Order: sequence, then structure tokens, then C-alpha cells
Amino acid sequence: MKQMSDNCFIDTNILVYCYTNDEPVKQQKALDIVHNPNTFISTQVLTELSNTLKKKFKLDWKIVENVVSEVSTDFNVYVNKPATIERACQIAHKYQFSFYDSLIMAAAMSCNCKTLYSEDLQNGQVIQNSLTIINPLK
Repeated sequence: MKQMSDNCFIDTNILVYCYTNDEPVKQQKALDIVHNPNTFISTQVLTELSNTLKKKFKLDWKIVENVVSEVSTDFNVYVNKPATIERACQIAHKYQFSFYDSLIMAAAMSCNCKTLYSEDLQNGQVIQNSLTIINPLK
């Protein structure tokens, strides 16, 4: 069971629900989990969020910029390093995830996160005996 003091990592898809109104039930669930002060994202999450809000939801660039500013202030932001990329390659090889999903996991582990909240990955799967993937929208 996750403790509120444990570090957790938020995947892009969870943040997208926080900033869009298409699915209000998922939006509320997403908003409920992002209020932990020990919540991390990575620069990859910021770029994916920006791209999704612009391309899929057609938001104005100024709005996207404001979202990036808000998210960067509200969350701990991890900058991927060469060692993170190497770890992502190892995870992708071992678990057969895509490189970008593996990079999210590697960043989460670099932040000592015990939980990765994601809608897109296998709920309950444990990666390298240290990171548990949770789909909070189920």
C-alpha cells in the first residue's frame, strides 16, 4: 500500500486528464492523485503533455505554455540524464516495453518513486522489484 510520504511518479496520460474536460470522472480521479507533495514528473512528461494538449486538444500555445509553467511549479521535475537513458534501454530489453515507456520508468526509479501512476501500462506490474505501476483510473 502506498504511503502519502512515498515518492510517486505521474505519467503524461494522468496529467492530460487534469487539464481536459472530456472525461470528468477520470479528470476527478487524476486530480485526486496529483496532490501528493512527493510527486515527480520528468521533462519527457512535460514535452508529451505539451504535444498532446496542442495536437489532440487544439489548445492555444499560450495556454500550453501556462500549463507547462504551472506543472513545473507544482511537481518535482526530473531531467533525464545519460544514465537514465541507459537504464531505460535495460528496462526495454528486459520487459519488452517501448523505449519511451521505459524512459518514464527509469526516471521514476531515479527519483526513488515506489509508484508510477499510468493508464497505459499494466496495472500492478512491478519493475525491477522497486516500482509498482498503478492505473488509478480503473
